[in-house]
Amino acid sequence: MSDIMSRIHEAVAYIRSKTEKQPTIGIILGSGLGGLAKTIEDPCCIPYAEIPHFKVSTAPSHVGQFVIGTLSGKTVICMQGRLHHYEGHAFEDVTFPVRVMRTLGIETLVLTNASGGINLDFNVGDLVLLKDHINFMGDNPLIGPNVDEMGPRFCDMTYVYPKALRDLAKECADELNIELREGVYLGCTGPSYETPAEIRAFRILGADMVGMSTVPEAIVASHSGMPVLAISLITNMAAGVLDQPLTLEEVVEVGQLKTQVMQTLVTAIVGKM
Repeated sequence: MSDIMSRIHEAVAYIRSKTEKQPTIGIILGSGLGGLAKTIEDPCCIPYAEIPHFKVSTAPSHVGQFVIGTLSGKTVICMQGRLHHYEGHAFEDVTFPVRVMRTLGIETLVLTNASGGINLDFNVGDLVLLKDHINFMGDNPLIGPNVDEMGPRFCDMTYVYPKALRDLAKECADELNIELREGVYLGCTGPSYETPAEIRAFRILGADMVGMSTVPEAIVASHSGMPVLAISLITNMAAGVLDQPLTLEEVVEVGQLKTQVMQTLVTAIVGKM
């Protein structure tokens, strides 16, 4: 067994020692969106700091714990706060929780994030379904020795965000009368926001929104055979779109205002998975 698989199994063993629940759906919550975890019934909360080989989340508004319980009749494991490369964590550590969830038995991964709107037709507060992504982080979490137990050396990325899951999300949004757009997410490392020139370049590349997460987790999920459903909340328009500076406070404020809508949609989608 490889060294990383040994670490994964130690983390899995610790989590299983805390609960007998067997989740099948994993959810990772982005900036300002952690409130969904509070709606999970009969929760078992496990701080990352207690789990062997886990790093601790330091990003503002990220609680930093697993919440395992029932959401819309399904047993889920929810990351209330994710890890980011800009915090100083290696991509292996950022994506370690995804591999742990897969080994726990997670079959589908739901990702949420806060992002900046690049598409000029988008508005602050829009929910956008990811149909694809662009990795502009300058690195790939699969670089290094392949974890053969998890997936192949060369991972196909054609169907990271399967049409069937996206269609399910659109169906739920229609039933709830929630507008759900669709677009391409571009991932940067941060923590500095992008420059207006970079945003113009990203628009030419075909990106609709930009953020500092999601891409590494989606790559590792795809590598391990987990289909991904990802929803982005446009919390601000990207640099240069509006004549105003970008602030974290705006991101968190919009996240808090729209968290109920995101919760309602994700809960409905989970119930139909």
